[in-house]
Order: sequence, then structure tokens, then C-alpha cells
Amino acid sequence: MKAVIQRVSEASVTVDGEVVGRIGKGYLVLLGVMDGDTAAHAALMAKKTADLRIFTDENDKMNQSVRDVDGEILVVSQFTLCADVHKGNRPSFTPSAAPDEANALYELYMKELTARGVRKVEHGIFGADMQVRLLNDGPVTILFDTDAWHMPANLT
Repeated sequence: MKAVIQRVSEASVTVDGEVVGRIGKGYLVLLGVMDGDTAAHAALMAKKTADLRIFTDENDKMNQSVRDVDGEILVVSQFTLCADVHKGNRPSFTPSAAPDEANALYELYMKELTARGVRKVEHGIFGADMQVRLLNDGPVTILFDTDAWHMPANLT
């Protein structure tokens, strides 16, 4: 599972001219689900997202999480994060999970964020052509990849 997490002052996602998700201060998360990802990956990704401390404290140090600042999260499915570009110039998306599996883990990730105390979790429409708007705060952008993390044996 891969995610691009951007600290934002505001963000929204539009489908067919209609805003389907909107947040204020918080994170815009672009989430890609890889073939072989599991519920454990979604839970770990949600934990790491909710616990990520990239908001500044009173000493201007990145030391507060999205929960600490009563922030919100907008999650947008992004299968193109799974692209394989090691051969040629046209990306292959075969490393991405099948749509039904990816959607289930996308939904689970959002449910886990809420369970971990994130006040408001908005989202786009899985598989839709979406337009995403954001006001990046910082800018601060963090890349998460569960393949790069050593998964505890009880989570795999």
C-alpha cells in the first residue's frame, strides 16, 4: 500500500462537476493499493497516518498529529501510485490490486482512520475521474509505503 500525504489548509475532490469531499485543515491522502496488500496493511497505514506528527507545536516544531490539531482527512484512491515504470516509458499498472480488492482496502483504511480518532474523514469516489484541489500547507508532503516497512509477523 502506498500513500502520498500532504498537509493542507483545505482540499476538495470533484466528480462530474459536483464536490463529493471537502476538508479544512488536515491531510490530503492519495492512496494506492497494491496486489497482495491485506487488511493488516490498511490498518498499519491508518495507524501511521493518524499518528504522523507534521503539524507544528507552540515551539514551531513538527510535533502534532492530525488529531492533536482537530484536523480532517480527505482520502482519494490513486491506483497510478502503483505504476511500474522500470521498463520503457509507458507505466504498467499490473502491480495494483484488482478493483474490488482495492476498494475494500480503501474503505477499510478510512474506517480505521475514524476508529483511530480522526474527527472527519472525507473521500472521493473510487474509480471515478476526479479533480482534486488543495492548498498545500508548507508545503509538507510525506510518502508512505508499507513494502518499505518491516511488517510485524502478527500483521502479515
